Amino acid sequence: MKALIADAFPEKYISAINEAGVEVEYKPKLKAEELAAAIGDSNILIVRSTEVRADCISTAKNLTLIIRAGAGVNTIDMKSANERGIYVTNCPGKNSIAVAELAMGLLLALDRRIADNVIDLRNGKWNKGEYSKADGVYGKTIGIIGVGQIGMEVISRAKAFGLHVIGWSKSLTREKAEALGIQHAGTIQDLVPQCDIVSVHLALKPETRGVISRSIIDQMKPGTIFLNTSRAEVVDEAALADAVRAGTIRVGTDVFVGEPEEKKGEFKSGFASLPGVYGTHHIGASTEQAQNAVAEETVASIREYVQQGNVRNWVNRAKKTAATWQLVVRHYDKPGVLADVLGELKASNINVEEMENVIFDGGKTACATIRLATKPSDDVLKKMLSRSDEVIQASLNAL
Repeated sequence: MKALIADAFPEKYISAINEAGVEVEYKPKLKAEELAAAIGDSNILIVRSTEVRADCISTAKNLTLIIRAGAGVNTIDMKSANERGIYVTNCPGKNSIAVAELAMGLLLALDRRIADNVIDLRNGKWNKGEYSKADGVYGKTIGIIGVGQIGMEVISRAKAFGLHVIGWSKSLTREKAEALGIQHAGTIQDLVPQCDIVSVHLALKPETRGVISRSIIDQMKPGTIFLNTSRAEVVDEAALADAVRAGTIRVGTDVFVGEPEEKKGEFKSGFASLPGVYGTHHIGASTEQAQNAVAEETVASIREYVQQGNVRNWVNRAKKTAATWQLVVRHYDKPGVLADVLGELKASNINVEEMENVIFDGGKTACATIRLATKPSDDVLKKMLSRSDEVIQASLNAL
């Protein structure tokens, strides 16, 4: 089995992948447009920020697994992967602390205007009078939009700084909020006007694209500090820029619209150059601690896939299939039994949506659970049961 690593990856973990029986090709400087030509006969593709486009997926004839060495999978063409039956996995939660640390760093940097302090000192200017005017963050209210693993890490740090926390997430209930020791907001619209600080921690999905809209931004209190260490596309950047220019909010962000894919190069952004914007270079997950944790999870995923056939953190598995009936077949564990069962279903043009076959201790018998798109007729079941040397029992239930 072969793997292509298309982004920077710690050397000791490359050795660990080799030890798992996988031949590694390491090309950390590949660009998205070069990936299709480089993929070759690789079975596994490992990426961090490099975009995986449809042309790469269609070219990679042996590709079965794409691992995002990080959390977000918005840089991978999921539609193409689904059409080719290629597993897409990620490493959730392994960089949560790093991102949370950066969010808090941006907050403190904005409040104390640390970057401006440094710039003036480097230019030989002393201005204690100006830079002594910070508000401080203790006792203020921070709103966390997206209470996943990163959001929860931010919550724990915010509480340590003496901030009152309000949270909103699609899955956050009042009970969960109470358990976390935070206030629950029913909607983003309810959360924003109550906060002195707003921090966004949402995955990029169709339903989150542009969710921090102009109308949401207009509801922020004057003087609000807005933090985004998730994805640029969840926010209306033009509306954010207008609010900064108007002097109503300040922004700390790790992400920008149109940011370069390359690790180094020119980047011109009117938004990034605004005095009220403190920006970093999409480095939220880029601490050595986080990268080692992600690499360890990547190696564990590969080892499990190669040695056991299990897909860890499988993100493009269907949440719900077209199955409406469940057929349970207890049978003798010998060659041809399942082929005959599936043959009966095929003859009746019944599609199998999901299937699991487990073996009883001793290896004499087994049980197949088969989820079907349509209901088999009584005649189909009778044909299965007529093979008494193969099928012990067959039962059918509606889902």
